[in-house]
Amino acid sequence: MGTFKIRGGNKLKGELTPQGAKNEALQVVCAILLTSEKVTLTNLPFIRDVNFLIDLLEALGVTVEREGNGTVHFQADNVNIDYLNSEDFKVRAESLRGSIMIVGPLLARFKKAYMPKPGGDKIGARPLDTHFLGFTKLGATYTYDASTCFYSLKADNLQGQYILLDEPSVTGTANILMTAVLAKGKTTIYNAACEPYLQQLCSMLNSMGAKISGVGSNLLTIEGVDELGGCEHRLLPDFIEVGSFIGLAAMTESEITIKNCRVDMLGRIPETFRRLGIKLEIQGDDIHVPSQSNYEIKRMIDGSIPTIYDAVWPGFTPDLLSIVLVTAIQAKGTVLIHQKMFDSRLFFIDRLKDMGAQIILCDPHRATVIGMNKEQKLRGTTMSSPDIRAGVSLLIAALSADGESTIHNIEQIDRGYQYIDDRLNAIGADITRL
Repeated sequence: MGTFKIRGGNKLKGELTPQGAKNEALQVVCAILLTSEKVTLTNLPFIRDVNFLIDLLEALGVTVEREGNGTVHFQADNVNIDYLNSEDFKVRAESLRGSIMIVGPLLARFKKAYMPKPGGDKIGARPLDTHFLGFTKLGATYTYDASTCFYSLKADNLQGQYILLDEPSVTGTANILMTAVLAKGKTTIYNAACEPYLQQLCSMLNSMGAKISGVGSNLLTIEGVDELGGCEHRLLPDFIEVGSFIGLAAMTESEITIKNCRVDMLGRIPETFRRLGIKLEIQGDDIHVPSQSNYEIKRMIDGSIPTIYDAVWPGFTPDLLSIVLVTAIQAKGTVLIHQKMFDSRLFFIDRLKDMGAQIILCDPHRATVIGMNKEQKLRGTTMSSPDIRAGVSLLIAALSADGESTIHNIEQIDRGYQYIDDRLNAIGADITRL
């Protein structure tokens, strides 16, 4: 189990460039299974979750050529479907939640798929019902072996259908979309997720020869085609990293310029941090965060305490609520953080309270943060990272604290953030990897 030793209190200064988007990467890497032709992905983040998925595809028979600049060439012209029944596949797939998204491409192209119950962060209930709703609507059948926790799916004749999703699941929409592109006839997906990552996946599939319209809305229309070809696709910068760097700058009173952010795709993220009183200067496609000795939470018009909550896109992403919460610790004022989607994601605040933060956990979904206005610094402590986003939130807290902190289980952080210690040390942080 890896560990970070952090000496807090340093003011950082310099430029940070966000990595390629993790959530997009997991989708587009799975999409390469839809064609036997060569697919090239650029700006791909070499992080644990993405590397695990690529290794799984290699084991499945996909040819993979890696370049050092975030470029990877894939060719799935010799896929070994029998591998899906192996114990090795089961072990690999159940360690990574993103592995569920190979099911759609396999069903579409090979008419069958196998999948163990996927792993991932323990942040609350993450049911697969939406995925299977779409698969069965398109004509697939499945069985579930409770003794092995293994799903077996078959789809001899995929037919386009009108599909009304029970919820706008991002991975569910992606999986159904990748199944529908090779189904016969027209598929309509209503109540679809419309995150930038989904828009990117649609763009990639269209460049491969798919016929998808309604991109960016919650109503997608797919005209099925017989086959898809190769393409080149560049991933968006990771806007979770963008938000993380904004929070880091505010908490440590640092002056940081975040480069190549694709500001046009950030949605509510800049405005949400501005609600905490953080100054942001948009400079073309860069965001400059000036050093601030304090920042004040904006009250509601009637003077009441504001609530920041997650919602489906274009609402505020749940992946940044942990970052917003930790950033609010040193703000002036009070804010209610409402994590609607996941019921275990706020439990990491016990670690922050040990550091001196003033936070009231109201219930599994809501926490009230009473900002300290930089009048008292957090104190260093020893803690463990429970999931990716909580891990980086704890790292931000540690970098702003007095004294030395220790964070165990940093493999969770490495799953979502590439070389985060090296990149932050380059602009003045003091992080040692043990």
